[in-house]
Amino acid sequence: MREAYVIAAVGVVLASPLHAQQPQQYPIVGRWDLTVTDSSRRYPSWLEVERSGSRMLVGRFVGVVGSARPVSRVEFKDSVFSFSIPPQWERGDSDLHVEGVLRGDQLSGWLTDPAGKRYAWTANRAPLLRRSSPPHWAAPIALFNGTDMASWQTPGANWSVVNRILTNTRAGTNLITRQTFNDFKLHIEFRYPPKGNSGVYLRGRHEVQIEDSDALEPVQDHLGAVYGFLPPSEAAARKPGEWQAYDITLVGRMLTVVLNGKTLIGNQEIPGITGGALDSDEGSPGPLMLQGDHGPVEFRNIVLTPAR
Repeated sequence: MREAYVIAAVGVVLASPLHAQQPQQYPIVGRWDLTVTDSSRRYPSWLEVERSGSRMLVGRFVGVVGSARPVSRVEFKDSVFSFSIPPQWERGDSDLHVEGVLRGDQLSGWLTDPAGKRYAWTANRAPLLRRSSPPHWAAPIALFNGTDMASWQTPGANWSVVNRILTNTRAGTNLITRQTFNDFKLHIEFRYPPKGNSGVYLRGRHEVQIEDSDALEPVQDHLGAVYGFLPPSEAAARKPGEWQAYDITLVGRMLTVVLNGKTLIGNQEIPGITGGALDSDEGSPGPLMLQGDHGPVEFRNIVLTPAR
């Protein structure tokens, strides 16, 4: 009996410090849509800050290009915060360093890239985009008629119509619809050569990857994924040179991706923008964008059904 009492007492002593620690409240926790500026341009970026245990902050960061990167530690005190992460696609060998201050529901600060260049940035809390009811669908819109690119802007010399196929012949500009959309269903067929790389940007902000990436890791960066965020549940790719089809439904942040008849992402939440996005204004409608800056790719039968 005495031994049991001693063991129980020791257990209380050992456990009590853990139970006594209440999670700290950090107003910076959440998702943030960033706009990075230099003397002549504005670039979209994204940040997520989360609690790790009761007193530490971690996160994820998306730069101008590339995929979401883990942030192992976010320092936060008296409304001032900072973190550093290794370079990804940026030039330079130093860490990318971010520092800023929280004022109300806005962030602002400085970013120093791995090459040592400094940029100012501002941020707003990312919208939740939770819909209160299922969408009602309008009539489908054919975004490519097989004869011209009237529905698209900034075509560039690398895009043309060849044998009723929307064709990107070489690395160049991206293709952007003239119309913008909120929620929608999309059917789009595509074909790429060996080692081909492209993507479909939903609302111009969230890239669903197109790539010759059979058996490559990590899967969240390759065919069927929302680049850097959501991996496909299985491999459903056909061989390079064969036509393939995406059927995509986007409602708020909730996404379903079907590739060649197989559901790879089933009603999952997209956390934020991906690298290469047009902007970080996630609460606004956006266009469809076809990536043409990597290399040859072909599209046909592009039909979008918007929500009313």
